[in-house]
This record gives sequence, structure tokens and C-alpha cells, in this order.
Amino acid sequence: MSLILNIDTSLENAGVCLAKDGLPLIIAENKDQKDHAAWLHVSIKKMIEEAGYKMQNLDAIGIASGPGSYTGLRVGMAAAKGFCYALKIPLITIGTLYLIAFAVRDEVLPDSLICPMIDARRMEVFTALYNIEMKEVMKPSALILNKNSFEDYFFKQHIFFAGNGSKKWKEVVQSSNASFLDTPILASYLAQLSHNKYLTQEFTDLIYSEPIYLKEFYTHEKK
Repeated sequence: MSLILNIDTSLENAGVCLAKDGLPLIIAENKDQKDHAAWLHVSIKKMIEEAGYKMQNLDAIGIASGPGSYTGLRVGMAAAKGFCYALKIPLITIGTLYLIAFAVRDEVLPDSLICPMIDARRMEVFTALYNIEMKEVMKPSALILNKNSFEDYFFKQHIFFAGNGSKKWKEVVQSSNASFLDTPILASYLAQLSHNKYLTQEFTDLIYSEPIYLKEFYTHEKK
């Protein structure tokens, strides 16, 4: 049995999901990326109360750990760690690229690959490759797209692309072995993954846990 609060603020749409044994009880979403910080705690409090629970009833916190929005990742991780420290419960982290791939896995052809993409501005994306068994084929990385990207993989397999970064890749790719999915990435998928990790006691060390950025964060110096 598990009662897990799942948090995803890594992308433009934030989501929280209270789930029991991996099944969503209540889901809340926010589509205003600039408002994730103010929205998060209010939504969690309301969700817990509506479900008839207290924060003390939680068994763990699950979170999408990145890559994604730098600010969003910090907001989500800070909240998750704060809850875990206060309630003395474990933290479960799920990579956002893995989460995207997991969400579309039932829509792809046998023997194909899944390529989640997160927009990293201009022609750069955060991406990875997984097979339909969710085994990593290409490790998560920051990639600047060009017409030859994934060329070696296209010779062998069909690739299904998903995530907000795949939109700009769709305008560039020339291979007939590329397909695109527009499946919403809901917090309910995170609930399934966090429950699986809870059952196997695959927890993240609170002291050393931090978001997955994949590259340095840069700001422009004001003149």
C-alpha cells in the first residue's frame, strides 16, 4: 500500500497527483509556467483536504526531476525535499525524459524506439532514446538538432518522437522512419512510476538529490 504525492513542475504545464497504490485519486494542473511557484503549495493543500487525508498520511513524495525548466525544477525539488524532511518520508525521483517516453510507450510500433524531446531553446533539445521495454538506448543529453540527427538510428529502426521539443524537429527531419506523438504528459504517469519505485524501495538520498539540468544555466548580464 502506498499513498504518494507526485509533483511535476519540469515543463510548461505543471501537475500534481495524489495516488494510492499507483492509481490517481486527484489530479491538478497549471498551464501558466510563470505561476508554478505560487500555485503549487495551494493546490497540494487543497488536494490533500479534498481526498480526506492529511500530509502526515503520505508514504512518499514522487517528483519529475528533469531536465526541463530551470526555475520549475528548482521550485518542485525544493517543495518535495521540504515535505520529505518535515514528514520524514522518502523521496522518489523520475527523470522527465523517461516520464515522457513512458507516457507514449503504448502508442508505438513493436521494435521501434521512443525519443522524448524537451525544448531547450533555438534548435537545442534535451533528449534520449528508449526501446519499448523502456531500456535506455541513448543516454539523456543536450543536443543541437540538424538534418543528420539520429541518422544512424534511422537506418535500423523507426523512431517515435514526443514532447514539446519534437515540434521543431518535425520541421527539420527528412526520414520516413520518423513519427510524432502529441500525447499529454500527465502527472498520473508519474504516479505509476513512483509507485513502482516505492515497491522496490528505490529512493533518492535527500542530502544529495538535485534536479537534472544536463547543461549549465546562463543569464544575460544587464548593461
